[in-house]
Amino acid sequence: MEHSHIAFDSRWIGPHGIGRFATEVQDRLNFTKLFDGAGNPASFASSVRLGRWLAGSGAKALYSPGYIPPSGSRLPFVFTIHDLNHIDVEHNSSALKRLYYQLIIRPAVHRAEQVLTVSEFSRGRIVEWAECDPDRVTVVGNGVSDIFHAQVVPMQPGYAYFFCCSNRKGHKNEKRLVQAFKLSGLHRDCKLVFTGNADVELQQLIAREDLQDRVLFTGRLSEIELASWYRGAIATVFPSLYEGFGLPVAESMACGTPVITSEVSSMPEVGGDAALYVDPHDSDSISMAMLAVAGNTELSKQLCARGLVQAQNFTWDRTAGLVSTALARLPLH
Repeated sequence: MEHSHIAFDSRWIGPHGIGRFATEVQDRLNFTKLFDGAGNPASFASSVRLGRWLAGSGAKALYSPGYIPPSGSRLPFVFTIHDLNHIDVEHNSSALKRLYYQLIIRPAVHRAEQVLTVSEFSRGRIVEWAECDPDRVTVVGNGVSDIFHAQVVPMQPGYAYFFCCSNRKGHKNEKRLVQAFKLSGLHRDCKLVFTGNADVELQQLIAREDLQDRVLFTGRLSEIELASWYRGAIATVFPSLYEGFGLPVAESMACGTPVITSEVSSMPEVGGDAALYVDPHDSDSISMAMLAVAGNTELSKQLCARGLVQAQNFTWDRTAGLVSTALARLPLH
């Protein structure tokens, strides 16, 4: 699939959620006119820079895999709003971000030929917030990279562990997970492993709960290492308070590992009937689910089997195909 007349904002490509989406879509759709200007694609000036570049690019339209639209350009465009966490999640928001969404992104939702998003949850929020026609917003989903599969060599660190693929942002709900881990008593038999590096707040909580040698951090991981950590875990625990999609849920299932996740936002959509759901605001709920999976081989096997089936719903080929279909409707004059 090639879209030679459509420009692509390639600044989003990188080692993060939107970066993964951008990479996989570009790999399949082979855009040839790429905007790779320096600087953060999410900055205030970014939209203007994109619009200026577009005017002289020779392209007939633009597709952006991220949420920044082109300003000052009359060319038709499609862009992707993965979620509204900069509005919905208090600690990811600020007066400046809210202003940007109000002044730049909301009008762009009405100007765009189509807005793409990754879940029905996000679609509902975008339609409600922007007060736009629901037909303007199309769900293209996310995919699971081929690196995540059940034949991955499991990580064997010499101890049993629960795994949380996360970062230190507040909505990831890590503090409550640490408290639930302590509450469960499981720290006597196994460990809790987080991706990335600890921050001061989390370290202080871990020390207060006397879990210094029971809660560990992997540092930065390659995707192959990440797949191994998923594969070797008793379960992946992902008690996030808000996700546009929640890729760790699908990735972990693809590796044949049980998933415990939140009953809110997009997680039930991604997990289907294959995850064990918790109230992410309740440490007891999280700890009970961890105990249930750790203590019940039958439940664990059932979650694994269902998860392998559920993960097959999320392929990058499918996502790229849906993006391509949306772009095929662009009016290219």
